[in-house]
Amino acid sequence: MVQPRMGMGEAAAMRAGLLAVKRAAADTVGTLTIDSYTRVGRHDAARIALDQGQDLNGYPLPAHPAATTRALLDGVWDDSFPVQVRHGSAFPLPIVRSAIDLGLVATEGGPVSYCLPYSRRPLRESVRDWARCCHLLAQTRTAGADPHLETFGGCMLGQLCPPSLLVAISVLEAMFFHQHGLRSISLSYAQQTSPEQDAEAVAALRHLATELLPDTDWHIVIYTYMGLFPRTPEGATRLLAHSARLAVHTGAARLVVKTTAEAHRIPTVSENVTALEVASEAAARERAAGPPAVPQDTGVLEEARSLVEAVLVLHADIGTALESAFTRGYLDVPYCLHPDNAGRARGFVDRDGRVHWADLGALPLPRSARCLSADRLSASQLLASLSYMAARFDAPVLNRADHTARASDPLEFTK
Repeated sequence: MVQPRMGMGEAAAMRAGLLAVKRAAADTVGTLTIDSYTRVGRHDAARIALDQGQDLNGYPLPAHPAATTRALLDGVWDDSFPVQVRHGSAFPLPIVRSAIDLGLVATEGGPVSYCLPYSRRPLRESVRDWARCCHLLAQTRTAGADPHLETFGGCMLGQLCPPSLLVAISVLEAMFFHQHGLRSISLSYAQQTSPEQDAEAVAALRHLATELLPDTDWHIVIYTYMGLFPRTPEGATRLLAHSARLAVHTGAARLVVKTTAEAHRIPTVSENVTALEVASEAAARERAAGPPAVPQDTGVLEEARSLVEAVLVLHADIGTALESAFTRGYLDVPYCLHPDNAGRARGFVDRDGRVHWADLGALPLPRSARCLSADRLSASQLLASLSYMAARFDAPVLNRADHTARASDPLEFTK
């Protein structure tokens, strides 16, 4: 199934967007993406923006009357078309409560993955609030609901984060959800810069989930690359198709897509629908091509298992264990500036697109996990790592355009 990142502030526009996604030529999941004011807890500002007719970059769920959102969903949300609330908020309780009141019991997040990248809020407060969110969602089962929570842990600052850490955080957050009562969970992984390494990472994620979530209904969701996106439509479309192939190769159940507008602005509904259909077509072609090759083992599973096990021995309560792990530096997200993150671990992208550890900090990994060739990473090398995918997928288009321009310039032939 394919899913957009899409949200509009005005209810009629949000309804029209969901209907367009539902009617797309693909198996789709609907999304209510929350606006920036609501994400940071500024519900008063969201209400004022609505009253003044301002454009918002998402749907301010708590600011709208419940009757308005019920009317929005009527005839749209049904058994054939699930709708998930996606929000990116370090203050999740008001959003989750509003969603539950409407019967929307599928959402995403996590105590680590929705705290460290998005706020300076103490991790202990995030852990407390997400435990409460899990309990509220789990209680909806008594009314016949089937609550679902997706961990964002496999996506956080992924473009310079070696995959073993993304896998470990995704698994640990899923175990946190399970410990607090959830039984329907999805584990995320964001496409990075090497198809082979990505395939290995998702295989590791699947292996650990099978082992550590035995009585859980879980699936894997892939995110199209979340770093700097290609600027050309051709490059962006090729990258999207690559993410669809990754989803097929790894047996993922769902793909969260990006559009050709990502490098420039918020995409339109039409651009979102096109992205869904392009991804679905690419996935169908890949399925028809036959089974994928078995991913090479370069140690991602071993590293991820070491990180997970080092956290779990710290405390029986997984939330407490996560807090302790960040305090000790056993979990350390490269280039993340949150006060509770040690900030000593570093990653980089090599010439082949694989992400390596440049510095381990206090991560409980063998010294051999560190790439010795990364001793003197420069600022320009880090910037090149960040723009690796944009440059790679735009290059054929830009080179062709440059060649055409040169061929049509009569001065070029006199040089």
